[in-house]
Parts: sequence; C-alpha cells; structure tokens
Amino acid sequence: MSDPVPSVIDHPGRAASAAPPAPGRSSRLSDRLLAVAFTSPALLLLLAMSVFPLLWALYLSFTDYSATRGGPAAFVGLENYTAILTSAQVRLRALTTLIYVVGAVALQTVLGFSIAYLISRRTHGRGLLTTLFLVPMMLSPVVVGLFWRFMLDAQFGVINSMLGSLGLGQVEWLTRQRTALISLIVVDTWQWTPFIMLIALAGLTAVPKYLYEAASIDRASEWFRFRTITLPLVWPLLLIAVLFRAIEAFRLFDLVYILTSGGPGVSTETLSFHVYKVAFLGFNTGTASAYGILMVVIVIVLTQLYLRYLNKLKED
Repeated sequence: MSDPVPSVIDHPGRAASAAPPAPGRSSRLSDRLLAVAFTSPALLLLLAMSVFPLLWALYLSFTDYSATRGGPAAFVGLENYTAILTSAQVRLRALTTLIYVVGAVALQTVLGFSIAYLISRRTHGRGLLTTLFLVPMMLSPVVVGLFWRFMLDAQFGVINSMLGSLGLGQVEWLTRQRTALISLIVVDTWQWTPFIMLIALAGLTAVPKYLYEAASIDRASEWFRFRTITLPLVWPLLLIAVLFRAIEAFRLFDLVYILTSGGPGVSTETLSFHVYKVAFLGFNTGTASAYGILMVVIVIVLTQLYLRYLNKLKED
C-alpha cells in the first residue's frame, strides 16, 4: 500500500514555502516611481497652462504693470481692486452681464427642456431630430457670430427682408440699444439650447417606465405625471446643465466681439469684453488681472452656493 500524500497541516513549513513571496519595500517604491514618471508630464503641462498663469495674474493684480511700459512694475497693493469695486462703469457692465446671463440661460432652459420633452415622446425619428437640433452647438462661436451678423444686417439681412415681405418695418438689430442685447441673447440661445436639450433628454430617457405605467393605471392626468414624476426626477440633472451654461454665459466674449463690439455705446459690453478692452486696448495689465481674479472668485462662490443647493435637494 502506497504512502499517503503528505498534507499541508502535517508540514507547515512547506505551506509557507509554497506561498508567493510578499512584495518588498523596494518593489513598492519602484512602482511609485514608475507612476510618478508616467504622470509627471501631464502634471507639468497642467501647472504650466493653468496654475502658473493664475498665480502670475494674481501677482500682477497687485501691481501697476503695463505691457507697453518698460521697467519693473510697482506694487500698489489693493488699489486695483478698490478702483474696480467702486467704479460706476464696472457696475454698469456687471448689470449688463447679469441681464444677459439670466435672460439667455432662462430662455435656453425653457426651450431646451420643452424640445427634449417633445422628442422623448416620439417613437419614430427621434435620432434624426436630435441630430438636427445638435447642429448649432457643433459650430464655432465665431462662425455663428458671422452667420448671424449677416442675417441681422439692417439693410441686407434676411431677417429684415422677411419682415419687409410681411409688411413690417425694418429693425436695426445690432445698432440700437434696445435690440442689441436682445439680439445677443437670441443668437446665444440658438447656439446653446441644444446643450440643455441634450442633458434634459438624457434625464427624460432615464426615468423608469414603470412609474408612468402605474400612473396610467391610476388614470393620472398628463399634467399630474409631468409635475410629480417627470420634473422631480429630471430637475437635478437640469440644474447641473444650467450651472454649466451660466458659467459659460458669464464669460461671454466671442459673440460680443463679432456682433456688436460692445456697442452701441456700451450697451452690450459684458465684463469679459471690458477686461479685453482694459488689457489689450488700454494696456492696463495690472487692472485687467484684478478683473480676472475677481471674476474667478465670483464664479467659485456662486458655484459653491449652487452645489450646496444641489446637495440639499439630493438629501431631501
């Protein structure tokens, strides 16, 4: 009769020798060095393109530095910030920016969600409709600005030609104070409503179908289903889209530059365009840097308040 196979319990020394060796300290150190070697180029690029310019602008905001004046910059402390916060012109630009942001984002939210809701109810042609509505968002803002500048031209624009064919008078869309800011809001809404629509459509398609089926069994009305099922479930995602659009609209520059150049007068001069004029037309680099730092602080503070509201909404 052959000898029985020795078990691990009978020979604990063999079990220890059969187990794979634990990684040593030198192996873990080499893995960390390898990870640092792979990530360091991306980190250096991030520091060079984002962090360093921000810190440099923060330093310049406390000086009277000008790109056209030679010699070292003099330290002026909080003088640039004081001049900005006490300026009546800055308050006027801030009011213009606020009107633009609120008007554009509110209009885009209503239209985007409405279009997404109508598309989500269709069973045929949904993909084609979504693709067609996304076309404006795929265009460059400069292309959009040039496109609409020709369309809104007071003499040769297609918009006034259509109004004339209907027996209505021509409108100076971009050269009158009452209509210039409205034209900017309309153009921005045309381009970025698809963004809100896309986010809302993603939220609408993610709503569980059994909720609507249960509401149908209870013979709930369409308005009741929208108010109690659709809107509460899509609302948090829609608020995130509004946050992104508000930040983007707050720093609007390209459409203003192409369509109105801040005119007529200063009626469409947003804060971002005003910073451009201070920095590259007036060459007051220190003051422009202070503008930029204040705008970054405003965006961070408002974003934090907005995120707190979202977290509170999620907890409720």
